[in-house]
Amino acid sequence: MTIPIDPITEADLHAYIDDQLGVKRRIEVEAHLSRHPEMAARVMSDLRGRDELRLALAELTPVERIATHEAARRLSGALSREVFFTRLQRIAALLVFMAFGWFGHAEFSSIGITASIASAPPPPYVDDAARAHSTALMRSAMHSQPGQPNYDREEIRSATAINLPDLPKGWQVRDVQIFPSTYGPSVEMAIRSDSLGTLSLFAVRPGSFNVRPTTVASRNDVTAVYWQLGEVAYALVGKAESRALEDAAASLVKTLY
Repeated sequence: MTIPIDPITEADLHAYIDDQLGVKRRIEVEAHLSRHPEMAARVMSDLRGRDELRLALAELTPVERIATHEAARRLSGALSREVFFTRLQRIAALLVFMAFGWFGHAEFSSIGITASIASAPPPPYVDDAARAHSTALMRSAMHSQPGQPNYDREEIRSATAINLPDLPKGWQVRDVQIFPSTYGPSVEMAIRSDSLGTLSLFAVRPGSFNVRPTTVASRNDVTAVYWQLGEVAYALVGKAESRALEDAAASLVKTLY
């Protein structure tokens, strides 16, 4: 993509977070973020904070105390005026939500509100990754379904627009399959590691641009570490200890830049 003539400024980033940019300028900002992962991670963190606040406000019923309701409205409108105040605003938002709990929703404790904000549900592709892992285990136990350990990364990229990471030394690929998923074709790699056991590396294009750091989620009896770089999301699934899986995922992320 051609680099825009107008440089991307902090004002553009603020407008991007507030959904105030036109389509052309949003594309230019996203192209800029794809070339600057650290800046993209900061922007996505601010977007997540904005969405968490909107979700929490939407889930609460109107409160009779006008002063408290007005304070929450002003807080929501001021979220992205200055990046410097982002963290302070989130603390203030928590205080306002606690006030909501005291005056309008006594059944919610302040601890419960904090937990709901802090733990956003994993995206749907994490469930797809867990199902693909379960299917891969089933296939590996069937003599009539031999694995396909040989794969062509460039052919997969050409067919699915999914870029696969380089695997660490010692990881053995047992099978590679194209699976249907919520968002279309996905890639599932069945892998064996002496230190981590049987793993699945799942990759899919979820239909939106995002830069999400590695995050741990539990699905049934397995652990998934998921992340997203640009238009492709990944999940490393297995039964190993979550910290070890997260370290392994971090090593995969480095090969994708």
